[in-house]
Amino acid sequence: MTKKTALVTGAGGGLGHATVERLVASGWKVFAADISEGLLRHSMHDPDVVPLVMDVTDSQSIQSAYDAVASQTERLDGIVNFAGVMGIGSLTDIPEERLARILDINVMGTYRVNKTFFPLVEAAKGRIVNLSSENGWQSAAPFNGPYAMSKHAIEAYSTSLRRELALLGVKVVTIQPGAFRTQMVAGIEDAFTAAEAETPKFARAIRKLKKLAGKEIESARDPDILAQVIETALTTKRPKPVYSVHPDKLRSAIEKLPLRTADRLYLAVLRRAHKG
Repeated sequence: MTKKTALVTGAGGGLGHATVERLVASGWKVFAADISEGLLRHSMHDPDVVPLVMDVTDSQSIQSAYDAVASQTERLDGIVNFAGVMGIGSLTDIPEERLARILDINVMGTYRVNKTFFPLVEAAKGRIVNLSSENGWQSAAPFNGPYAMSKHAIEAYSTSLRRELALLGVKVVTIQPGAFRTQMVAGIEDAFTAAEAETPKFARAIRKLKKLAGKEIESARDPDILAQVIETALTTKRPKPVYSVHPDKLRSAIEKLPLRTADRLYLAVLRRAHKG
């Protein structure tokens, strides 16, 4: 029996690694891609894992990875787009080049990978799984604009792509994770600290949000929980268009409020911190 094949980007991160392990355990052959070979060493011992060094911001790097995959298989049953970065900061102060890089990795990177590898997915009538976030469907919190912008863009991209590719029998699934125990989530507090230094006029308000983010980090879940959802999205006969996986309860509650009420709530919290 021929093994199913998948490309997983961001495979060196916590969620990507957990997904690679779960798929391999279920009998898949996985092309595990990340920007650094060092990030992939944990997977190199398994014969069903093919490590690929790939920079999602570099079209030539992606093409080289495609050539390597195409030399081993004529089809891909799935692409899972984990490659991404966090972005915290005031939209009046974040350097243009840093905002551009966040969007380049999180949005354009996903687009480039899917575009380049699509012939192999089409050949298998496979599936594309795009990683959004709870930030992709929730209204953007203050100072989380850079990341939220990228994930709202992924939502629109995935929805349009899903409706296009339905004509070709290729399913597109969007995943909206809450907090999971990964290096990215662990680094959120550091990102807030950097934003404090970058934005003196909002430093106290950002510090307050950092404390709230810390509480969400404490409730972060095991990455394998999300990996199970990814496997379901790749294998179930009729996958949901969107899977929301353990979103933060407080943020979800805020989403149920009228926009003006939510605005006033954020303002009240931040104003107290701002006045110190």
